[in-house]
Amino acid sequence: MTDKKPNLPPWDTEAALGQRPGWQRVKSHVAFQNPWITVESHDVVAPTGRAAHYGVVRFANRAIGILPLFDDGTVPMVGQARFALDSYSWEIPEGGAPFDEDPLDGAKRELREEAGLIAANWTQIAQLELSNSVTDEVAVCYLATGLSEGDVEPDDTEVFAHARVPFRDLLDAVKNYQVRDALTVVSVWRVYHMAMTGDLPPHLRDAIVG
Repeated sequence: MTDKKPNLPPWDTEAALGQRPGWQRVKSHVAFQNPWITVESHDVVAPTGRAAHYGVVRFANRAIGILPLFDDGTVPMVGQARFALDSYSWEIPEGGAPFDEDPLDGAKRELREEAGLIAANWTQIAQLELSNSVTDEVAVCYLATGLSEGDVEPDDTEVFAHARVPFRDLLDAVKNYQVRDALTVVSVWRVYHMAMTGDLPPHLRDAIVG
């Protein structure tokens, strides 16, 4: 589910939209559905006027990502096997929140379940549309600080590995394409930008960039 009237940048969007019509839906049906996604099949007319067939994956939940940052500049990372790419991925704590749930409440739950942590301070650092050519998946990312330890609570399909790594090592892993998860990459660069522009408390900025 996406906002029908998103907050757009101050460019001439109305003029761009007026240059040609949008997509026209001719007929649609649901090709597949489970509790997490719905795959829709659409016969459409493209903005160029050409007939086309389009598949769309619609998500039942909003994606949530949390970059937890300890006062010493270390970040708890979660490692797990990912089915779709048949790969092993190191990521920040992530999960999904129903659209009728406050995303911050979902973030607090995911941080506790995946990393066993509770945070005193929360800052929203990103809103994303993930692969918006074929899915409607949207995401919200947070920086979590003032961390205290709790218990990890994975669900019945998750087997996690955990590592607590210096932020600068994580940034290097992102730069070197060793960490490729989208929410992690965006969150790491955003927090680094915050450190460089003075948007982090001085003690966290010093812990990150020295």
